[in-house]
Amino acid sequence: METDLRRTPLFAAHQKLKARLVDFAGWEMPVLYTGILEEARAVRNHVGIFDISHMGRIQVRGEGATALLQLLTSNDVAALSPSEAQYSLLTNPNGGIIDDIIVYRAGDEEYLVVINASNTEKDLNWIAQHTPASVTVEDHTLETAMIAVQGPAAPALVAQVAGRPELLELGRFQYATGEIGGASATFCRTGYTGEDGFEVIVPAAQAEALWEALLEGGAAACGLGSRDALRIEAGYPLYGHEIDDTTSPVEAGLMWVVKLDKGNFIGRDNVTTTKTNPPVRRLVGLMTQERIQPRQGYTILVGNEPIGEVTSGIFSPTKGTSIAMGYVSARYAKTGTDVEIAIRDRRAAAKVVPKKNLLA
Repeated sequence: METDLRRTPLFAAHQKLKARLVDFAGWEMPVLYTGILEEARAVRNHVGIFDISHMGRIQVRGEGATALLQLLTSNDVAALSPSEAQYSLLTNPNGGIIDDIIVYRAGDEEYLVVINASNTEKDLNWIAQHTPASVTVEDHTLETAMIAVQGPAAPALVAQVAGRPELLELGRFQYATGEIGGASATFCRTGYTGEDGFEVIVPAAQAEALWEALLEGGAAACGLGSRDALRIEAGYPLYGHEIDDTTSPVEAGLMWVVKLDKGNFIGRDNVTTTKTNPPVRRLVGLMTQERIQPRQGYTILVGNEPIGEVTSGIFSPTKGTSIAMGYVSARYAKTGTDVEIAIRDRRAAAKVVPKKNLLA
């Protein structure tokens, strides 16, 4: 069937497994294979694999690359040693979040930046506006593939398939380069599920062979539906839900990746002002004891007073109850506050919890 949607190098593998395919940020991507609950539990209990080739992979190199990324990002790129990575934010002059990203340092003036699929064009344009002639920015998204291998058994599986037991020595947010199945590969000890694992980058032509080897090793194929459930359980933000160009890192609880003392970066002054004069809303976790589906945009109330909105919500495969994230008026953001979520024609009782405690 003809389509204008982009397809990753693993599209045929998804068809072979009879995945349900959907449009995600202009890519035809698997939302599920066997079922969201089953796939999420496979990751929590053993190992699952995700095609994340739709995410942007940008190489930034040349004299001034470090200075460029120090200007554009909120975290301290200069603190990275080669083979280390960091979660960070691209910030705009107002202190809002253009995107949340991961920066990998390959050398003194060479980096890999992984960005959200929905923001690739926007991010590239933003970076280009500030790039000096001495720095080269190249988009390697289409010529490579990226597979997330996540779960308690994930590190051992990657090390086994690669024949590289030393990969198990990598710490969180470290990475190594080498080969897997005769192909060049980058092994990143990162992920978006709240579980241990790797995100492996390989040339596009080698993607399907790696995918099949991981399946043969016992991994479950997992789609975007279970990936979303897992990241909500872990309290991780998603662009377009918890964060966007108008969101301050202060209200989103992301100041841990903002280094105000590193020197100037775009938006620093406005982030500092928001931190000094606390915002009127805060992002919180919400937990109920009901089997409901809190969805983005649902109103959060105390009594008859609307105090905020849900940004993401699911029936948790791990906890067996409903959880959510949402922004509430700062005065109601204290842990333990009793609230209600308006769901169609009824209200569900919920309690404010720290985002990191949604799995507790």
